[in-house]
Amino acid sequence: MPMQSHQLSSSIAYFRDNFVPFSEANVSIASSGFLYGLTIYTVFTATWNEEHQQLYIFRLDEHYNRLVNSARIMDFADFKARYSFEQFKDTMLELLKRNKAKEDLLVRVMIFVDELAAGTKIRGLRNELAVFVYPMGEILPTNGAHVCVSSWVRTADNMMPARAKVNGTYVNASLMKNEALVNGYDDAIAIDAYGHVAEGTVANLFLVRNGMLITPDTSTDILEGITRSSILMMARDLSIPVIERSVDRSELYAADEAMFTGSSASIVPILTIDRRPVGDGKPGPITTRITDHFSELRRGLLEKNWLTSVYPKD
Repeated sequence: MPMQSHQLSSSIAYFRDNFVPFSEANVSIASSGFLYGLTIYTVFTATWNEEHQQLYIFRLDEHYNRLVNSARIMDFADFKARYSFEQFKDTMLELLKRNKAKEDLLVRVMIFVDELAAGTKIRGLRNELAVFVYPMGEILPTNGAHVCVSSWVRTADNMMPARAKVNGTYVNASLMKNEALVNGYDDAIAIDAYGHVAEGTVANLFLVRNGMLITPDTSTDILEGITRSSILMMARDLSIPVIERSVDRSELYAADEAMFTGSSASIVPILTIDRRPVGDGKPGPITTRITDHFSELRRGLLEKNWLTSVYPKD
């Protein structure tokens, strides 16, 4: 579900060390972040539990660490030196409180090079933080997606590193998504330069074969997704056998189940790939079990040290 303009315009953002109306959180058309895609980001979920009257942020520390590591990879200024985790946490909590958030939300956190027409340079340039919140919608059909294998090749680590969540990298994903939509699919699966399966356009990929949960390993030019790592740990807790390894394209067509996972996508069953049904063409038992468990975790219904409460209890 796309963000409605009135929802954004009435919200509060965090921009250049201040809480400001969203409409005032702007950069110049000559900004390096705009001209050259020199922005890194993360997106985390904030899930509302009506019974608890509480908003739960999912794995905030991991999202902070991803920003720190993305800054290191891209040779941005040291984010940890400017924002400790406690400062970052306090800022995120205050932003959600100022927006009076009591619904399922996504929070997009960006570090951008805040210089005007500085050219294709990175080191030594000023960085700033920008954050905004928006309602969680469906970026993919939650009841199941129909996908294709893209003709576009996933950018390699020595071209545009997938481990750094860089805005500019998503040109590659946008070409794949556009191709998929034009041809009547919901999304695409990327293949890397060596012919191995990588991930979706905005989500990691899991397959199930013979009761085994399989996902491409981190050498396959994938984002080291936080939801992905959560699924791997959850599967072991649920006694579901799991393996990380390279995956061939032909395995997509032989899978019993398949699913996308990501902060924005959550967990989405894949029903068909290249118009071939996955298994019996509906969400499988392992996908369903993981989806239910993950939903309960994010809503604070299971004991796990992954949540940060936004509103203090009396």
